[in-house]
Amino acid sequence: MPPVFPMLTVLSMFYYMCLRRRARTATRGEMNSRRAIESSTRALPINVEIVQYAKEVLDFSSHYGSENSMSYTMWNLAGIPNVYPSSGDFTQTAVFRTYGTWWDHCPSARLPFKRTPTTFCSQDYVELAFEEPVYPTAVHVLETYHPGAVVRILACSANPYSQNPPAEVRWEVLWSEAPTKVNGPQARQFTPSIKQINFPTNLIRLEVNSSLLDYYTELDAVVLHGVKERPVLSLKASMIDMNDIDEDEDEEKYGCGMDALNKQFSIVAFREWPSNGYFDKLPYELIQLILSHLTVPDLCRLAQTCKLLYQHCCDPLQYIHLSLQPYWARINDTSLEHLQSRCTLIQWLNLSWTGNRGAISVSGFSRFLKVCGSELVRLELSCGHFLNETCLEVITEMCPNLQELNLSSCDKIPPQAFNHIAKVGSLKRLILYRTKVEQTALLSILNFCSELQHLSLGSCVMIEDYDLIASMMGAKCKKLRSLDLWRCKNITENGIAELASGCQLLEELDLGWCPTLQSSTGCFTNLARKLPNLQKLFLTANRSVCDTDIEELAANCTHLRQLDILGTRMVSPASLRKLLESCKDLSLLDVSFCSQIDNRVVLELNASFPNVFIKKSFTQ
Repeated sequence: MPPVFPMLTVLSMFYYMCLRRRARTATRGEMNSRRAIESSTRALPINVEIVQYAKEVLDFSSHYGSENSMSYTMWNLAGIPNVYPSSGDFTQTAVFRTYGTWWDHCPSARLPFKRTPTTFCSQDYVELAFEEPVYPTAVHVLETYHPGAVVRILACSANPYSQNPPAEVRWEVLWSEAPTKVNGPQARQFTPSIKQINFPTNLIRLEVNSSLLDYYTELDAVVLHGVKERPVLSLKASMIDMNDIDEDEDEEKYGCGMDALNKQFSIVAFREWPSNGYFDKLPYELIQLILSHLTVPDLCRLAQTCKLLYQHCCDPLQYIHLSLQPYWARINDTSLEHLQSRCTLIQWLNLSWTGNRGAISVSGFSRFLKVCGSELVRLELSCGHFLNETCLEVITEMCPNLQELNLSSCDKIPPQAFNHIAKVGSLKRLILYRTKVEQTALLSILNFCSELQHLSLGSCVMIEDYDLIASMMGAKCKKLRSLDLWRCKNITENGIAELASGCQLLEELDLGWCPTLQSSTGCFTNLARKLPNLQKLFLTANRSVCDTDIEELAANCTHLRQLDILGTRMVSPASLRKLLESCKDLSLLDVSFCSQIDNRVVLELNASFPNVFIKKSFTQ
C-alpha cells in the first residue's frame, strides 16, 4: 500500500496557500473571527449601507460641451439624476468628445503605441468625489443614451477633501471588462459586480471606451453604495481560486500600487542558470524582435531570468517607443528614475494621465527629459496636471527634435507658459485642446512653427480673436492638413477666407459649435471651392448650413469621408442625395436634429447608400 504522506503534504501545502492568501487580505481582527466566517454563508451585518451621489467632478479627459456651459459637460455627473430613467439625447447629461472609430480614420489620426497591454482599452475618464469615504459595496452608473462605454471602475485611497494628503496614493480596480456592444440606445442602470477593497474611498474613477458605439454615450449620474466599517467576507467570497495563484505570487513579490512597478523596474538581480538554453544561439536582432512583443512589466520580469535576457531587456532599443499611460496609477518619480538608463534612445513617449496628485514632480520630470529627451520626436502628455511653465521650458530645451506634442486637457498650465512652445520650430503636430493658451502665445507659435501639419485648438476659450489666428495660419502654416476649431466662439467669414486661401492642403476641418459663422456670408461655399482635398468637415450645430453649401461640397469636395451638419434646418433630402452620389468615399453623415430630414428620409438614403453611416439622433 503506497504511503499517504505525499497526499497529506499536498493537502497541507494547499491549505497553507489558502491561509497565506487570506492573511494578506485580512486584518488581525478578521483572522480572529475565522470561526464566525466559516459558520456563515454571507457577510455579517456590521453596519448600515450608505448611498450617495457624486458631490463633485474633479477631473476628466474630454467632454462634448463648452467650458463655459453645463450642456453636455462632465459636470452634469454631480448630484442626483437629471434625465434617468428617460432615454434619448439630452443636454443635461455628461458626454465625452468622441465615439465609434471615426476619429481613427481621419487625417489627424495618430499611430498607436505598440506594447499596449490588451487589458488596457480606456480612451477617456472622469473622476468623481463623494461626501463620505466608504468601503464600496456597489457602483451604479446611470446611462441614458447609447450605453456600454464604461470599461473600468477604480477607487482611490486619497480623500480629496482631506487637509492632509497621504504619503502614497493608491488606486484599486473595482471592475474592468473589454468593450461590449449593447443592443439599442435605451437608458439603463449599469451595476457591475465589484470586488471588495481594504481601504475606504470617496474618489471613484470611470474609464470609458466608445469605439463600439453608434453614437455618443450619455451618462446622467453615478451612485456609490458602501459601508463605513470594513465588511467581513463570507467563506464563499474568501475561497481561493486556483487560477489566481500565480497572479497572487506576483502581487506578494512585487507589492501593490506604485511600488509594484518600481520594484520591477529596479530589480537587477537574476538567477544563475548553468546556460541560456538555446537563446544564445539566436541572432541578437531576432531576440530583440521577439522581445518587442512583450509589455513593459513583462520585460522587467524577463530581465530576472538570465544574463543574456537581462542584457536584451535593458537594451535601449527596446524602449524606442514607450507608453506608460496603461500604468498611469503606478508611475511616479521613482519609476522615471529607474527607466532613465533604458530610455536614452527613446523617440516616442506617452505619459498621458500620469503624475497627478503629486506622483510626478517637476524636478523628476525634468531630470528624466534631460537624460532621455534628445531623440524624442513624439511626446504625449494629455491630462498631465503636474505640468507647469518649468516643464514646458525643459521640453523645449531638451527635445530639439520634437515633432509632436500633445497637451490635451492640461488645464493647469498657466497661459504664459505656452510661449516656450514657439522655440520648437520642428513641430508638425500640436494638440492644445482644453488648455489656457492665449492669443499672444499662439501667434508666436504659429509664426515660428511653420512646419505644423496638425493643430487642435478645440475649446481654447482664452483666445480673443480667432480671425487674427486664422489669418496667421493662412500666412505661415501652408502645410496644415488638419485643424480643430471646435467651439471657437468668434471666428467669422473673414477668418475662414484667410484660412481657406492660405491653407489649401487642409484635409480635415472641425468648425463644430462655432456660432459666429453664417452661411449667408458665403463662408462655407468659399471653403468648398478653396479646399478640394477635404475629407472631414464638421459644421455641427450651425443652423444656417443650407442646400447651396451641400451642393458646393458635392461639386468640389469629392474626397469627403465625414460630414457633420447636426442641427441645420435648411438642408433638404434632395441636396443630401446629390452629396451621396458625388462623394463615393463618404462613410459618416450626421443629420441629427436636421428638421427636414426625418426617419423616413434616413431609411430611404440608407437603402440607396448602404455603405454610409447616416446618423439621426432623437430625444424622447
